[in-house]
Amino acid sequence: MEPDLFTAAAEDRQEKDPSSSPLAVRMRPRTLDEVVGQQHLLKQGSPLRRLVGEAGGGPAGPSSVILWGPPGTGKTTLAYVVSKATNKRFVELSAITAGVKEVRAVIEGARRATGGFGKETVLFLDEIHRFSKAQQDSLLPAVENRWVTLIAATTENPYFSIISPLLSRSLLLTLEPLTDEDLRALLRRALTDERGLGGAVTLPEAAESHLLRIAGGDARRALTALEAAAGAALAKHEPEITLETLEETVDRAAVKYDRDGDQHYDVASALIKSIRGSDVDAALHYLARMIEAGEDPRFIARRLMISASEDIGLADPTALPTAVAAAQAVAMIGFPEAALTLSHATIALALAPKSNAATLAISAAQDDVRRGLAGPVPAHLRDGHYKGAAKLGHAQGYVYPHDVPGGIAAQEYAPDAVRGRRYYEPTRYGAEARYADVADRVRERLGRGEQGGPASS
Repeated sequence: MEPDLFTAAAEDRQEKDPSSSPLAVRMRPRTLDEVVGQQHLLKQGSPLRRLVGEAGGGPAGPSSVILWGPPGTGKTTLAYVVSKATNKRFVELSAITAGVKEVRAVIEGARRATGGFGKETVLFLDEIHRFSKAQQDSLLPAVENRWVTLIAATTENPYFSIISPLLSRSLLLTLEPLTDEDLRALLRRALTDERGLGGAVTLPEAAESHLLRIAGGDARRALTALEAAAGAALAKHEPEITLETLEETVDRAAVKYDRDGDQHYDVASALIKSIRGSDVDAALHYLARMIEAGEDPRFIARRLMISASEDIGLADPTALPTAVAAAQAVAMIGFPEAALTLSHATIALALAPKSNAATLAISAAQDDVRRGLAGPVPAHLRDGHYKGAAKLGHAQGYVYPHDVPGGIAAQEYAPDAVRGRRYYEPTRYGAEARYADVADRVRERLGRGEQGGPASS
């Protein structure tokens, strides 16, 4: 919608008295060069730079774009920069409060502006995933005919939350979580910049590190916490924001946890060993410590995926899909909601039956290969699809298992050097008992029976 008198008055007040705006608003970049992070989207000639007129457009002008990323990574900021830097008409809507009526009004206004004044319109639509299919459909004619250039922002996977016709007519730009270095640069700029705190307080390293942890990659959260802590420090006439003041302000204790030091690995190790030991409560304790310390949720999810194969394996075949699904969900939603998903996966893995048979199997096979037990692939297993392969004896005598009753062809598959070696020794725990029975039956059919395992020479 076009700004009304009240919106215009508020913007005018903010310009005359910037301190009336939140720190996160005051520190919004004015140009793309001031944007922190997302450098992969800000290269010369990128769609965003062309959108603000830093590169030529013409018949290859920028199309509508969809910005997808976690909260606090700069979606609204990028739209704000476009609104300030472009000479196009800029209209902002939120899918939380707007509907088809508002969208149609913007489109009609854009058509009048283009026809009457030659003024192009950029429409920023925040939280587009909240629009229904019908509401998203109402955008299609405007995007198709370029009556508006759409900048849509979403925290949800657009392949699930945005209709295909709109997605195919837009350029999808994925925003990455901000790194600690990105946030550190933002905080230090806010501390010294006249638009920010103007050097009124300082932020010691310990407090800065804690602030980075609680921010969790969210720039808005970092600046909000900084502003609150700075206000508390100034109220106490303190020249710096101490760790104690920061803790009091944000109501969150600094977990003694150095993500780059020993405790990072100690706590991660304790989490995995607690899962391996089936102590669900201890596992949840260590998970909570990692979350509260601001650990990257993707790191935790990766450790859970490894644990699912290393310590559970086929004793519970659902463990790995659960861990993988958790990792995918975490990548899409981020903290704080990701804590629920990580808890879900941790509980499932801790209470699952355990087997390290898959771990021992590949370890034994790799040991043999490293010791030189390899040898040529049996001739009947070699590729026989190219010209001349038959003359070399490749694929000759190969028995197609699907042509054999039971689907198991009694032929040699392993090289001579490891013939008869047994790497997978399944346990009888959980679902792996079924795999143990299958392995015994198959080996008997292949004529391997009780031949030597990986430990024999």
